[in-house]
Amino acid sequence: MTRFLIRIAISLGTVVVALLVCFWVLPDFDLSLGGFLTAVLVFTIAQTALTPLIFNLARKHANAILGGVGLVSTFVALLIASLFPGGLHISGVATWILATLIIWIITALGTWLLPLIFLKKTVTQRG
Repeated sequence: MTRFLIRIAISLGTVVVALLVCFWVLPDFDLSLGGFLTAVLVFTIAQTALTPLIFNLARKHANAILGGVGLVSTFVALLIASLFPGGLHISGVATWILATLIIWIITALGTWLLPLIFLKKTVTQRG
């Protein structure tokens, strides 16, 4: 249960950082303070649900794009999060592409590196 909660916290934390970096770096990436929490929650839930679905679809129908599953799920989750009013608004094709890449890189690195740090401490404490 502790591992599960740590993974959820890591997921939420990396999405928060990724969205803030996009907001600070990309001029056409607008994120309102009031809708920030909604955008984080919607994006995290959408990405968590979409990644296995897109992976399975790609495995069955398009093996060549398996490496891009993370990018596709990030883009679709970003699209879904942008549909909720008052959260985030993205203008321009270049901003969509850059936001997808930035968020994908930050969340991928975070979900790969942070469990090594936090879950190692949890395993050590149990032992």
